[in-house]
Amino acid sequence: MIRRMLSAVIFLLLWVATPLQANIEAYHFDDPQLEVIYKELIFELRCLVCQNQNLADSNAELAQDLRRQTYEMLVAGKSREEVVNYMVQRYGDFVLYRPPLQKSTLLLWIGPFIIFAVGVFGLLLMVRRRARQQRVVMSESEQQRAAALLGGTSAATAPQDKGRG
Repeated sequence: MIRRMLSAVIFLLLWVATPLQANIEAYHFDDPQLEVIYKELIFELRCLVCQNQNLADSNAELAQDLRRQTYEMLVAGKSREEVVNYMVQRYGDFVLYRPPLQKSTLLLWIGPFIIFAVGVFGLLLMVRRRARQQRVVMSESEQQRAAALLGGTSAATAPQDKGRG
């Protein structure tokens, strides 16, 4: 009885999981060098739907179309640069994981360094401010009272400062 239930559960899980499997395109290349270029391109080009995945990792329909288009362009004799230029011309620099250094992408390239510099400057200011603050000096009676409190003796038996209640 338990075996039948277990096999039914396994069958049900496999049946439910079948549609979840990704579609994997299998493109045939006559030239192994073209296959290498294809794989490099689909790892370097960004999926425009997923935005944080490259074409190789995305299962979006647009990513599948772009992989197919990349394959067709390479097989038709287009060079790597021609494929990249086509994609950039059609979809903009966003399609590239490493956009070129231009006026429009300058902040993207130097932004992290600016943020780092501001953080270091802020940290230095904070450290200098703390160093300038005067340390509070306790009187001898306050030091004895603190020592008594930290030592475990009660405040009533510790010497009291006469000016304080």
